[in-house]
Amino acid sequence: MECNPENVIYMDNNATTRVAPEVVEAMLPYLTDCYGNPSSMHNFGGQVGGAVEKAREQVAELIGADSSEITFTSCGTESDSTAILSALQAFPEKRHIVTTRVEHPAIKNLCENLDRLTGHKHRITRLHVESDGTLDLAKYEEALAEDTAIVSIMWANNETGVIFPVEKMASMARERGILFHTDAVQAVGKIPINLKELDIDYLSISGHKLHAAKGVGVLYIKRGTPFVPFLVGGHQEEGRRGGTENVASIIGLGKACELALETMEEENGRVRALRDRLEEGLLASVPKAMLNGHKTDRLPNTTNISFEFVEGEAILLHMNLYHICASSGSACTSGSLEPSHVLRAMGVPFTAAHGSIRFSLSVYNTDEEIDFVLEKMPPIIAELRELSPLWKAE
Repeated sequence: MECNPENVIYMDNNATTRVAPEVVEAMLPYLTDCYGNPSSMHNFGGQVGGAVEKAREQVAELIGADSSEITFTSCGTESDSTAILSALQAFPEKRHIVTTRVEHPAIKNLCENLDRLTGHKHRITRLHVESDGTLDLAKYEEALAEDTAIVSIMWANNETGVIFPVEKMASMARERGILFHTDAVQAVGKIPINLKELDIDYLSISGHKLHAAKGVGVLYIKRGTPFVPFLVGGHQEEGRRGGTENVASIIGLGKACELALETMEEENGRVRALRDRLEEGLLASVPKAMLNGHKTDRLPNTTNISFEFVEGEAILLHMNLYHICASSGSACTSGSLEPSHVLRAMGVPFTAAHGSIRFSLSVYNTDEEIDFVLEKMPPIIAELRELSPLWKAE
């Protein structure tokens, strides 16, 4: 199958991103000539090990951490599981986890499996969200208990882009001696993060969300935080994660983090302006369209809009005819015909939740692409509504 991205308007960057050309260039030598094992004693492998350490420093610089606090993993999901399971093993007498009802399936399904597989020996508190997707800090404080082993709350929601006040929540957990983990997969590279100033114990990153390759991630582990490895094997990653390093992808992730530092101002300037123009244009030109999520406390690249009385899958199929790529929810759950668990938790009406579309932009999007989407979307929605008995009844 031949992939031709030339005529594609890609607005699904919260699902995955284009690998930056500079990242591909940085990776190539480690897929060809520099193939030594970074754990080897000889110089041929040692120079590869040096490149891995440089990448570790590049990741650390992006999030304001020390390079010794960076552990490379295979993905954000592995990082999430490692953090939570490590805390539970480090404090076996504590069986309470605090999370939210709008977490990514990497956390949501892990907690459900823990609850089921251990015979309900773990107590899971899933915090509700307000109608705009935000959290009530008073309710969060009430949930923290003596037997709480860990709090796991995402930094920014993958479907709505809503940003949670993890800095404050981490401090509240630290005051009670509770470990705090955040899935920052969507936030890293889009908003400034300085972990040296925060009480966050664990933080998850996924390379393919910030223009690196798929199959590489990071778990930040604050120095001094209790830790039990998830993958036990060799001495790699200072004994924190067994398995030969995915060298080329790690090098690429380091380069992607370097690029993210350089483009963050553009992300919060030009990309935000593109997002706002797209959002405002759709809300103004399509009747019965509504924004899902807080207007301002969200990522600069994300908008989630419901078009009432039509199916999201039908919208995406029609958009696909024009080579416009977006999503009807998380890429990890959009294969289901069920409405998004995030929108359900926010209380979005059933007739709107089914017709929600997430647009997530990147630095590669252009003004011309926004114009094209604003031209094509209103007639797509109008055509589908003509076929909808719910619209006719309305």
